[in-house]
Amino acid sequence: MAGPQEQPLPPDVIDREDAAEVLRAFVVDGGLSIAFQRAFDEPDMWGLLLVDIARHAARVYAREGDYTEEDALRRIVDMFEAEIARPTDLGNTTPRSQQGH
Repeated sequence: MAGPQEQPLPPDVIDREDAAEVLRAFVVDGGLSIAFQRAFDEPDMWGLLLVDIARHAARVYAREGDYTEEDALRRIVDMFEAEIARPTDLGNTTPRSQQGH
């Protein structure tokens, strides 16, 4: 049975026993499904992680020629701010102990 389309490991984490996966995100039926672990002592580090992801995404759009990096990043930030202000879906967070994992 085929599973989800997964991304390959980044080259710098291969063979690293000190590397820890902290986030998986999948698009299912147009929505987002994620699995994550807390990973950081302080919640503000998630802000840093989200900014790093946004910058990488903006670079991909720029590299593919769809937008400039600045325009792509601005669109990502604008949507982030809009979603914080008026969530389209609050979703739910189920502890792994209740998911059978």
